[in-house]
Order: sequence, then C-alpha cells, then structure tokens
Amino acid sequence: MTGLSRFVSIAAVALVAAGATACSDDGNKIERATGPSGDRSRGDVRTGLGGRTQEQGTLFGPGGLFGSKSEKKDDLGGGSGVAVNAYLWRASLDTINFIPLVSADPFGGVIITDWYTPSETPNERMKVQVTILDRELRADGVRVSVFKQQTSPRGGNWVDAQVDPRTNIDIENAILTRARQLRIAGGS
Repeated sequence: MTGLSRFVSIAAVALVAAGATACSDDGNKIERATGPSGDRSRGDVRTGLGGRTQEQGTLFGPGGLFGSKSEKKDDLGGGSGVAVNAYLWRASLDTINFIPLVSADPFGGVIITDWYTPSETPNERMKVQVTILDRELRADGVRVSVFKQQTSPRGGNWVDAQVDPRTNIDIENAILTRARQLRIAGGS
C-alpha cells in the first residue's frame, strides 16, 4: 500500500468514526432552552455533553476548528482562520505573486510554486517553496527553498543547478518586511 493510499484509508476511517460519534445519541435528551424571560424561543438544544449545550460544544478542542471569535481577536496572525501566522502567510503570497502557484496549504503553512522562467534568462527556471513555521510573527517563522534548473548544452533537457544560498535569505527577508508592513497597517 503506498503512502498516499494509506493516508487516504486512515483519513476515511477517522471520518467514519467521527461521523458515527456525532450521530450517536448516547442517551442525551433534547431539551428546549429557555430565554431570559422563561420563554422557549431559542429552539432545540442538545444537552448532556458534559454539562454543555451543543452550541457550546467544540470540534477538535476549545474554539472549534477555526478558533473562537475571542481567540481570533487575540491571534497574532490577524484572525484569518489559518493555522499559521496570517501576516507571514499573506506576505509570502504577496512576495511570490509573480510565480504561478501549484499548491497553497494555509493549515500546513506550505506554498509551492510552479516552475517560472524569467524573460531575461530563458535557459533557466526556478521553483519556490515557502514554509511558515510558527503562528507568531518571528524572524525564524518562515523558511524559503529555491530550486533552479538550466537547460543542458546537449539535448536541451532541464538539469538541476546550484542556487546561491543568499537567494533564499533575500526572499525570506522580503517576506518578513512585507509581513511587518501588513501588521503595522492592521493596527496591531
């Protein structure tokens, strides 16, 4: 079984288990919640979830999958619902916006571009991977990896080429500068 099919199988089992748990009644009763004046205007609310109503229950911990409103206000990332710092995420997208994207995963914090050939150097192409490592806006919260290929003299096939290590650092610094600008503009 390949790694991807194993992951898909495990994810499917987890989803079925979560669905079965969510659908089971476990003896919980449906009650009518009463408003401040004693009326029953709020509708049905499931109780028996450890003393909490279903409205207060959470998915994957306090605040739910995307966090509570109060957590979003306190979040250093600007409360966008992403699992990484939103300023670094937005700054990364802004910085490499001239390269087409292949993948952008805000929960994992990984952005992968397609191969890009600058018009100045048609025999070279590059690909960029940005990884956001933290929920906080920190200098070590982003890592950039640049991959470069050149056409070979024989055959014209693309072959891997050495990337100047300074290139990665320059892109990281550009992302951090843009993230700081976004944070200042956001009023935080």
